Amino acid sequence: MSANERKLVAEAWADAVKTTKQHLMIQVGGAPLPDVLDLARHAESIKADSILCLPELYFKPTTVEQLTEYLKVVSSAAPNTPLLYYHIPSKTNVNLHMGEFLEYIGEQVPTFVGIKFTSSNLEEGALALRASKNKFTVFLGNDQLISAGCRLGMDSFITTGVNMLAELTLDTLKEGQTGDNATAREKQDMLTSSVVAISKHGDWVETMKVAMTLLTNINPGPPRTPLKPLSAQTTVSMATELQYLAKKFNVFRKEKGN
Repeated sequence: MSANERKLVAEAWADAVKTTKQHLMIQVGGAPLPDVLDLARHAESIKADSILCLPELYFKPTTVEQLTEYLKVVSSAAPNTPLLYYHIPSKTNVNLHMGEFLEYIGEQVPTFVGIKFTSSNLEEGALALRASKNKFTVFLGNDQLISAGCRLGMDSFITTGVNMLAELTLDTLKEGQTGDNATAREKQDMLTSSVVAISKHGDWVETMKVAMTLLTNINPGPPRTPLKPLSAQTTVSMATELQYLAKKFNVFRKEKGN
């Protein structure tokens, strides 16, 4: 989306949360720095509860010092709004160690409160969680590791699957937090099987849009170029596998209100 389109989406959410009372976190990164700063200022102006920011994607930071300096600049555009860093090395190719980064950043950016950790490296995730005496919030961004994250002490998650598997995701989180490992593993297996059945057909955005249409009352429309809509044959294949899993696990029963 263009920066202006992103602002319109943010404004729509800002209006919606007045009723839903949800926490509004707006991702402002992934654009040239002037646009990032403009989006951060805009997020603060519409009273976002927090902002999330990817790293610089062209002149990529190669040290925790460089990343910290970048976040200082972003923070200066929204000095009254909590700031989080979005760690997703599979997309950004910025793979700094988040435990070391959180130890380094410390108090250097007054608004900085944590990270979204989208990685399967739970050893690194655990070190991030415990960095600076557990000072920072760590959101785990991995659908397939919710129960494992709970066992490490994580209690915050931002997952893609929740867009179409909300109830199953919340059940997995609930069981992971109870400490009943057998039940938590069963729920996680259900969620993991469902996520694999969706995501194996292409990019997460391409597949998520189809899955949302199949499993919820929301049709988000096709992806934009350079992504491509899934073929009719692939859509049928996904639907068939999800139907099989629904019967096997008795899931998706309430995702569309039935």
